[in-house]
Order: sequence, then C-alpha cells, then structure tokens
Amino acid sequence: MHIRKRPKPKAWSALGDVKRKPSEYEVVTARFLHSFRRDPAPFEISPAAPVNQWYLKYREGSPFQVEDWESFHDPHRLTYRKYVLQQHGRETYVDALVDDHETAASVDDLDPEWVRTLRHLAVPMRFPLHVLQMTSMYVSQMAPSAFLVNCAAFQAGDEMRRVQWLAYWTKSLSLAHGDELAATATARHTWESDPAWQPLRRALEQLLTVRDWGEAFTALNLAVKPALDTILNGSMAVLAKQNGDDLLAALLKEFGQDSRRSRDWSTALARYAIERRPELRQTLSAWTSVWQRTATDAVTALGDVFATAPLPLSAEDVAGHVSAQLEAVTQDCGLDTEVGSSA
Repeated sequence: MHIRKRPKPKAWSALGDVKRKPSEYEVVTARFLHSFRRDPAPFEISPAAPVNQWYLKYREGSPFQVEDWESFHDPHRLTYRKYVLQQHGRETYVDALVDDHETAASVDDLDPEWVRTLRHLAVPMRFPLHVLQMTSMYVSQMAPSAFLVNCAAFQAGDEMRRVQWLAYWTKSLSLAHGDELAATATARHTWESDPAWQPLRRALEQLLTVRDWGEAFTALNLAVKPALDTILNGSMAVLAKQNGDDLLAALLKEFGQDSRRSRDWSTALARYAIERRPELRQTLSAWTSVWQRTATDAVTALGDVFATAPLPLSAEDVAGHVSAQLEAVTQDCGLDTEVGSSA
C-alpha cells in the first residue's frame, strides 16, 4: 500500500521565505499598510487629490526615510488584543486603588494650600495631554508601516487613559474642595492666561502645526512628550507624595509605565533608522535639538508653580530633571544633541 507523505506546511508567504511559523504579532501587522509607496498615489482617487498630495509630500517625501520600514518591530510586540488585555489588568489595579482612597475619603484631608497648588498645576493638565493624544494620532495616521501605526495608536490610547483618570480625579477633588475645580472655565482660564503655562501652550500649538511625519514623531516622542511626562509622572508625583496626596502620586506613577513603553519604541525606531541610513543621525539631531530646547524652555516656566506648593520643589530641580531625561533620550537614540534653554 502506497502511503502519501503529507506535504510540509509552508511559511506564510507575506513574510517571504522565512521557513518558520510567524508570530501572532507578525500575522496581524506585517504588510497591512497598502498605501505607502503605492504607484501612482497612496489612495485610489485622483493623484492630484489633496489627500494624496499631502501623503506624498509629508510621508513619502519626508527626509526621515529608510528602504524597509517593515523590519522595524515594537520592542513590546503589542497587538490590539495584547494591548487591551494588558491595559485591562492595569485598569483593574487603578480601580481598586481609587476605591480604597474613596472609601477612606483621603481627598477630604488635603491641605487647602495644596489644593490651591493643584488648581494651578494639575487641573489644567487636560489640555496639554489632549495635544499629545492628537499628535500621536497624526503620527499613527501618517506612519509608513502598520508596525509604526500601531505603536503610535496605542500611545494615543495611553494619553486618553491619562486624560480620563485625571478628569475623574479632578471631579473627586471638586466634590471635597469646591465645584469650581471641575469647571471647564477654571482649567481654561489658567491654560490661556497664567504666564507660567504660556510657553508650554505655545510649544504645543507649534507641535500641532508640524506636517512632516518624521519631524512630528521626533518632536513628540523625542522631545515634548518626554519633557511633559517627566513633569507630570515624575516631578508632580514627587510633589504630591511629599504634600500628603498619596492617590495622585500613585496615579501618576502608574501612568509612568505607559511613558516608558513609548520611550522604548521611540528610541528603538531612531536607532533602527540610523543603522540603515547613518545620514539620518544628522536629520534627527537637527530636529531633536530644536524641539528639545523648545520643550525645556516650556517646562522650565511651568516649574515655577512647583515652588508655590506648601512643601515645594524648586524650579531649578524640576528643570534639571527634565534636562537630564531629555539627555538620556538623546543618548538612547544615538544622537549628538545639546539640551538646554535657548536663552
């Protein structure tokens, strides 16, 4: 009796002749972006259509370009399924944390002077975080591979998570210390009128005007976001802890995990691009130099508010921490950029 041998399973053709079973991450991500470098235009409408011209100029025409973007992989290998499962577990932790503090009514015992500091320092933070979220979505929309699209999209989700929890925290604060704390007018007045916030506001409004996808990624992930994350998840968490606000300190520490994941893929992307095209070191260094100086100037002004707390942090310490973190980002990327005030 002749027994036919079962043919060996073939590797997934989309990955080429890799002679292995692809991972879940590769199956649901590799080569999913069909619009990049598509001839004659990204989308199946007239090549002269504004949307096609936009992508051709600011994505395909960006100086931040390598031959193969598909070989870049997120260091955390996140898919949508894994991202949702991971964040669900962390939300369960935060829910329990908030429940414990609400049961203990810990917000009721906060020093009124500390609440005054929060009104000027933490309550308006919704506005800059929304800018980080919007810019993350722009980078996701313009990115040249699905591996990059996903990284930036998950980052935008992280920003909305942070905005939502700070909104919840603000409402809890208002129930104990005055309804006006949760009023839009309260946060908006500080954001639009307080001199300490205006350099950051100006920097973020400039960030929203960046069109080139490479510069938008660099400005956001290698400059503005690391600077603001250092202020919020770092210095403000320390300030909250030393002023007896354990709930806010714990929330900010939790958000720091999302920020570290952003830094991981961002610095990995910079290194990946430079390894493939060493001349990109100069391109990224030029962008990073400008935007890190802008970010440093912005948060240095905001640092003055830290000095008004009952148990303060000096503006110099806050600015020094930001500069140190930006320098570390620069080094992780393999760039040569001096960070500091432009003054």
